[in-house]
Amino acid sequence: GGGQPRGHPRAALVRMSTQPAGQRMAGGLKHLPCMVWLPGYDRHTFSSDAVAALIVTVLLIPQSLAYAMLAGLPAEVGLYASMAPLLAYAVLGTSRVLAVGPVAITALMAATALGQWATPGSPAYLEGALVLALLSGLMLMGMAVLQLGFLANFLSNPVTSGFVSASSVLIALSQTGHLLGIRSQGDTVPAMLASLWQHAADVRPATLGLGLVACAWLLWSRSGLKPLLVRLGCSGSTATLGGRLAPVLAIAATTAWVGVLGWHQDGPHGLAVKVVGAIPQGLPPLTWPAWNPALWHTLLMPALLISVVGYVQSLSAAQTLAARQRQRVSPNAELLALGASNVVVGLTGGMPVTGSLSRSVVNADAGALTPASGAFTAVALLLASLWLTPWLFYLPQATLAATIIVAVLTVIDLDVLRRTWHCARADFAAVAATIAATLLLGVNAGLVAGVAVSLLLYLWRTSHPHMAVVGRVPGTEHFRNVLRHNVQTQPHVLGLRVDESLYFANARTLEDRINQEVAQRPALRHVVLQCTAINDIDASALESLQAIDHRLQEAGLHLHLSEVKGPVMDKLQCSGWLAHLSGQVFLTHHQAVVALEQETGR
Repeated sequence: GGGQPRGHPRAALVRMSTQPAGQRMAGGLKHLPCMVWLPGYDRHTFSSDAVAALIVTVLLIPQSLAYAMLAGLPAEVGLYASMAPLLAYAVLGTSRVLAVGPVAITALMAATALGQWATPGSPAYLEGALVLALLSGLMLMGMAVLQLGFLANFLSNPVTSGFVSASSVLIALSQTGHLLGIRSQGDTVPAMLASLWQHAADVRPATLGLGLVACAWLLWSRSGLKPLLVRLGCSGSTATLGGRLAPVLAIAATTAWVGVLGWHQDGPHGLAVKVVGAIPQGLPPLTWPAWNPALWHTLLMPALLISVVGYVQSLSAAQTLAARQRQRVSPNAELLALGASNVVVGLTGGMPVTGSLSRSVVNADAGALTPASGAFTAVALLLASLWLTPWLFYLPQATLAATIIVAVLTVIDLDVLRRTWHCARADFAAVAATIAATLLLGVNAGLVAGVAVSLLLYLWRTSHPHMAVVGRVPGTEHFRNVLRHNVQTQPHVLGLRVDESLYFANARTLEDRINQEVAQRPALRHVVLQCTAINDIDASALESLQAIDHRLQEAGLHLHLSEVKGPVMDKLQCSGWLAHLSGQVFLTHHQAVVALEQETGR
């Protein structure tokens, strides 16, 4: 006797604690995103994912090598960064087709950050890449735990577009040196142009020729290869696939050409072509970034910027493709998945990664149905690193540079300046500041400038809210701006609409506007503040309303409120000010005007 009843909460806790550890772990695993699709995985889904993985692998091999070169890292680092993250995302990601791996923007940002610490190619530089990836991953996971996915909203679409376009210009310019076979340095446009001019006499004709042929082929294949294959009798899907495999054909052809003719770095100067060289075969190494307080402190802010930019880019790609397939992704779960992907890549010798829109589109169009396609891609890359890397020895760096240049040129959107100039001057200022700072000061400074200008413009805009004197539209109960419509007004009643929430930054502006309107109307007796667009009010604004009411009472006028929303009314009631309000609170502005007209008439 004396035991707890079966339904008692303590009994439930006892039953849970006596469950085997394996059962409790299985219960936790049920909440993993992969458990949504894994139980129903069948042979048809496997075949679709496997085919998509094979196609993405063919595209990812040259891209991973190219982006590692863009980041100033050895080519094999790009391969390492494309394996473990795909496995982590397959378990934790909520997008069915997102392809995680190295991308151009994060590679450029990594190169800029690491260049402040060490020389590209040095052991310290590689160590910094591991720390940068690990830091980015930890920050993303921390943001997921704290539910801070909303921080990505501080990067508006115009600012993001301007940043991506300016960064693409920097990326293309940074690869011009590889295209010419000369040395190119710098993180800004002036520095890169000065470096190219300084080494212009060392241009290698063979490298330039290969690079130009590769660029011409890649540019033409984007619009001309698919129609040609269709005319030759290929199906639409085959022609589309052939068009996307154009970079692979360029790499295979130029690698064979250099290997057969001996146009490698040891040849005559006129025919010397810089090649990728030996790529280590084998599994990604298990690494642990060294604890160096100075290094971690140096990379802290760049890691935060890479985290935010990578998350915005990845989430945008995931949501775009999910909407196309009538699916949904969880922003906070994506934070966790992307953070885990960067943590594991920091422990396997890689570089910062994020979701790639171009590879994700290919993955979706190739028929991928689940994130297992990413896991299969990781396995295929592992096999490629074991068996195919010797064939990449003679791969010209100029071909990889051409691949990067053509890829980033397609995302440059300078038309955003024209669009924002015509429809939103504030956004135009933010975009222009982002582009100018990115090109002249570097990617990190450009991103910070874009966010800072956007926030400053937002504060300025909300601190100067739009306010309109309103009157009744004849024959209706609607009230509109007297400057835009032919409306009816009364000399003794002023209706003023405020189109913004009230807070400390704009409270004084409201006081000044009411004082101005009252001074211009000698016959005025009532001021009605139409609160239709006031969604919130803070303590400073409450004090301003009290001050306004007090001054109006001293002048023999009354302050009234109309169409006050529930949350605002709650705060007004909690403050106790409504008990001392000189006027009334009306449900609608029409009721306010009718009541005050009748009172004045009597």
